[in-house]
Amino acid sequence: MTDDLRSNFSKVRTEVAKAVVGQDGAVTGLMIALLAGGHVILEGVPGVAKTLLVRSLSQALKLETKRIQFTPDLMPGDVTGSLVYDAKAGDFEFRPGPVFTNLLLADEINRTPPKTQSALLEAMEERQVSVDGETRLLPDPFIVAATMNPIEYEGTYQLPEAQLDRFLLKLMLSVPERDDELQILERSAAGFNPRDLKAAGVTPVLDAGQLTKARAEVAKVTVSTDVLGYIVDLARGTRVSPSVKLGVSPRGANALLATTRAWAWLTGSTGVTPDHVQTMVLPTWRHRIQLRPEAELEGVSADTILSSILQQVKVPI
Repeated sequence: MTDDLRSNFSKVRTEVAKAVVGQDGAVTGLMIALLAGGHVILEGVPGVAKTLLVRSLSQALKLETKRIQFTPDLMPGDVTGSLVYDAKAGDFEFRPGPVFTNLLLADEINRTPPKTQSALLEAMEERQVSVDGETRLLPDPFIVAATMNPIEYEGTYQLPEAQLDRFLLKLMLSVPERDDELQILERSAAGFNPRDLKAAGVTPVLDAGQLTKARAEVAKVTVSTDVLGYIVDLARGTRVSPSVKLGVSPRGANALLATTRAWAWLTGSTGVTPDHVQTMVLPTWRHRIQLRPEAELEGVSADTILSSILQQVKVPI
């Protein structure tokens, strides 16, 4: 059973590869987010297939998917839904917004003001939305895959800290290497249409039931006290770093525990090792620490700080 489930996740990777060249790390990260039940940010400059990656993933999953194109004039009700007067019934009825789905593609989330970004906060954390004092539950599973451009780009807004902390992973998509870019152009020359994924041969290979079973298997992955202590020591290392204004919270430590168990399961391990932890530190924590202004002026990045902490903290044997 377990091997069959892992095989289906491998098939998802194969299906996504029919539309997206390279970006293997981002594909793996998305599968880890699915297994851990968390949300993910995909950051990269325009044109590196952020949206295509999520659309391809949704095509490979038998899950309901909706998309929100975040724009400066988007309102919170456009995300969560709103009450609309029904003249025939003589009463107000609730019309669900696109957030009522299994996989929500929040496209260019940082192109809308923080007020609308925050409309997702309750949905991401509580898996519910409140409209006009009434709480409505979201479907299960519910995952947000948000794409965003670097904040240095014109027309972008910084995401609120509270919302950033609700994302399980932040994955960086880089400009493809020469061979990958050549393959992209060869596909385009052969007639590949990124808006028609069915024609590209991307077919559904994983459904909600299989995902639920896989999550149950992930929950069985063991974590020793030594490895738990290693995660705690790494988190505490971010809080005492002279370059960090705000380190990783206990929620962030729990997030690392969740991602390492999912990664261990994907790699066929029954227990989490320090290697699994080290692999997942950067994508799980890079958006959870705040650097001091002087460190930012010196060009220090969150990844640099986290890599340094990984070198300093003692690894359990």
